[in-house]
Amino acid sequence: MADRSETGMVRVWDPLIRVGHWVLVVAFATAYLSEGEPQWLHSYAGYAIAVTVAVRILWGFVGPRRARFTDFVTGPGRVLQYLRDLVSGRAERHLGHSPAGGAMTVALLFALALTALSGMATLAVEEGQGPLAGIVTAQSLPAWAMEEDDDHDEYGEQGEGGEAFEEIHEFAANATLLLIVLHLLGVLWASRVHGENLARAMISGRKRSTE
Repeated sequence: MADRSETGMVRVWDPLIRVGHWVLVVAFATAYLSEGEPQWLHSYAGYAIAVTVAVRILWGFVGPRRARFTDFVTGPGRVLQYLRDLVSGRAERHLGHSPAGGAMTVALLFALALTALSGMATLAVEEGQGPLAGIVTAQSLPAWAMEEDDDHDEYGEQGEGGEAFEEIHEFAANATLLLIVLHLLGVLWASRVHGENLARAMISGRKRSTE
């Protein structure tokens, strides 16, 4: 149950949700802007993303009400209806995630997970490093992911073995960036329509309890 800590305010977002949100913001910005240079910074930012996403998914099943997927994951019909109402300025206010916010949360978690995993797979194949080293190798790749090259070694150090994973990694990272832009635009517009600062709520954890 939400904690009413101030008059007219209710606690919505628990500390794990808030800290995890901002860890993902910093880690993704670091990984995306570093572009692999230096490699250690890029890699550790990716590991932070992977761990945070894994914890968030688990929290979506065992966390408090507003953190659970059952509280905000809806069908596409409700998402589209909310977006239409939001554009017209008459969308229903939700204390937790709105239908569109819930859909964006799921999309971002999936995109971030794919980005992190494909990055670790690339590192494992090309350098033989990272948590997937020894699990994902050039020899474990399907034929379509390999180019004709007799010179690559067990870890594909010539770069050929990891090309497929690298392309997936770049696509997922750019798709994540696009989702983030859409997310920011949605937050700004929803804040205007509902008359509240949604970004500040993700810092304080509190939102007004009534209209």
